[in-house]
Amino acid sequence: MIYSIVSLILNLVAGLLATVCLLRLYMQYHRISMSLGSGNPLSSFIFAATNWLVLPLRKKLPALGRVDTSSLVATYLIVLVKASLLWALSGFSGEWAMLFVIAVFALLTLSITALSWLIIVYVLLSLVRADSDLSFVLEQMVNPLLNPIRRFIPLVGGIDLSPIAFLLILQILEVILRYLEQYI
Repeated sequence: MIYSIVSLILNLVAGLLATVCLLRLYMQYHRISMSLGSGNPLSSFIFAATNWLVLPLRKKLPALGRVDTSSLVATYLIVLVKASLLWALSGFSGEWAMLFVIAVFALLTLSITALSWLIIVYVLLSLVRADSDLSFVLEQMVNPLLNPIRRFIPLVGGIDLSPIAFLLILQILEVILRYLEQYI
């Protein structure tokens, strides 16, 4: 029972923190303005939640083109620490070197989950026609994902089905990822 409670708390805290690091990486990759004066309602939260880890890493890790390697490494470290703590709590069963591979799969799964939630929130806000800074930022984040699909799937009765197609693609990727994880 204690393991389940600690596991729940670790998954929640590490998942939230790692997701915010991924969000930072994603927004910087797509050059979505994150300056505090830009009107982006997520900026101050993202910076407050991640600067303590990302900024020290940034001093050592240069960006690779548009990829903020410090945010990516920060996300991986969070997932790795979570996996290590859960492994230690479970009694150190298994090979410790597998933790690095487990963390990679956890990072990929987290990325798929975060993208799924991003699309879901975007769709919900588009249904209620929320004209806010948040819906503008979400639209900037989601359009690069949905535009390639929109080229192949036209509007049906004025309804954009590309989010459904993208969620289906993400679900297929998750099934493939879980299949590969079983054999490693």
